[in-house]
Amino acid sequence: MTQNGTAPNRGDLVRAAILGLLGTRGPSSRADIARLLGVSPATVTQTTKELLARRLVTELESVPSQGGRPARLLGLDRAAGGAIGAKVTANHIALVSVDLDGSVRSSQSIRFDPRPYGALDVLGSILSDAVARHEGNLLGIGVGIPGAVDAQASGIVDAPTIGWDRAPVGPRLRELLGVPVLVDNDVNTLAAAESVYGIGRQHSSYIVVTIGLGVGCGIVQQGIVSRGAHGGAGEIGHIPVTDNGPLCGCGNRGCLEAHIGEAGLVAEAVRRGVVHPDGGVADLSAAAHAGEAEALAIYDGAGRMLGRSLAGVVHTLDPECVLLMGEGIGDWGFWERGFEDAFRRALMPTRRGVRCVVEPWTEDQWAVGAASLVLATPFDAVAGGAQGELVRARLQAGTPATSAAVSP
Repeated sequence: MTQNGTAPNRGDLVRAAILGLLGTRGPSSRADIARLLGVSPATVTQTTKELLARRLVTELESVPSQGGRPARLLGLDRAAGGAIGAKVTANHIALVSVDLDGSVRSSQSIRFDPRPYGALDVLGSILSDAVARHEGNLLGIGVGIPGAVDAQASGIVDAPTIGWDRAPVGPRLRELLGVPVLVDNDVNTLAAAESVYGIGRQHSSYIVVTIGLGVGCGIVQQGIVSRGAHGGAGEIGHIPVTDNGPLCGCGNRGCLEAHIGEAGLVAEAVRRGVVHPDGGVADLSAAAHAGEAEALAIYDGAGRMLGRSLAGVVHTLDPECVLLMGEGIGDWGFWERGFEDAFRRALMPTRRGVRCVVEPWTEDQWAVGAASLVLATPFDAVAGGAQGELVRARLQAGTPATSAAVSP
């Protein structure tokens, strides 16, 4: 039964399941789809015929079969819909326009100050311009925020680092734009992207850890992004690691992020005389690349602190895999030795084989992650609440739903 008490249409469920399978597993044959979904080959044939006619899926290359003619693979039609992703930072908005398969059409960075009164209206204006430029069927907008979000579908934000306290991001943007808007913590958006287009295709339980300005963690358990009771799950940057340590942006002292976030690394580099008091993380990186022992020691120590902390997270969550990414990953070679040694040593013997994957970082990945809040909803029959239902309706219809149907 659906939430409104009406029985779901079986054809809708099969269509959604096929789209979900192609989105999460990638191109598949009709026989594989029938086997994996537990439905008859005739049902798959009939349903995919409809999806092909509506240009939601497309036929790809043939692959050898065990008998008879080669099987044709089906994949998502990237032109069936697209999304806009926006990552909000303390000084700019990163924007992307993407196709259904996650391919980036365009990207840009726009200066933005989130602190003044009326900042949400400015954000709405920026996104309105992006909506006007978007070609084709816009499924919705995803917004990534460096803070806690009560729920994707509502989008009330607490983000102290950018001065937002109970900010009605979702309701205000829906009012201004008239399209579905999904809002979440920025690291959770990366986890959402991985669930559809990345490591989530091979693992149902994993964590995404980011290093850079701060330290964040997105948690995926059994294919679902875990958000916690108040939307703040995964704040591993605020694990206390020292008594009376450096002051953290959260107001406490000795947090992991205060030590190994960008500001913490630079402060330690200044203390050791590696960089000038006016220097930044680029200067620390340059010193490490030049082979300066103190710079290398700072990264090694940061890697060890991260490794020990993540061992505790692995013991708590028992993920299949740990994915490391973020702006700071370009210097991972300096973190790695200390991290691997401390991480493996601190793990229980039964956990020491957990897989760690380091993903190269590009400037637009935060915004692509935000767009994935929208792109993931067609592949999950409950994701995004009422906003997710509107996204799925737009995809099924092939044309935008009316703005009047979009409620905050």
